[in-house]
Amino acid sequence: MLGKVFAIADRRRTWGEDRIYYHDEAGKLCRMNAQWTSVADVDPFVLTSAGRSGLRVDDLLQLVALIEGVRASLKTSKPKRRGSSASSK
Repeated sequence: MLGKVFAIADRRRTWGEDRIYYHDEAGKLCRMNAQWTSVADVDPFVLTSAGRSGLRVDDLLQLVALIEGVRASLKTSKPKRRGSSASSK
């Protein structure tokens, strides 16, 4: 759809998202998230960050691997629960 131009038939907020409605080449009414178009306002984060990020992709991938490793070790090293039955003394 890159580069295509459609006349907007309607613009609504549905399911918490800003959507545009348009007619495709066959005349069918279609909808699309407004953020995917040039109609939407610029995202404030994108505007403020100016394309920069405080984290590098490699750093984020290492963080994901670390979290997955911690989760895996927690699954395998869960302490066994003691039974609730009374012990005989």
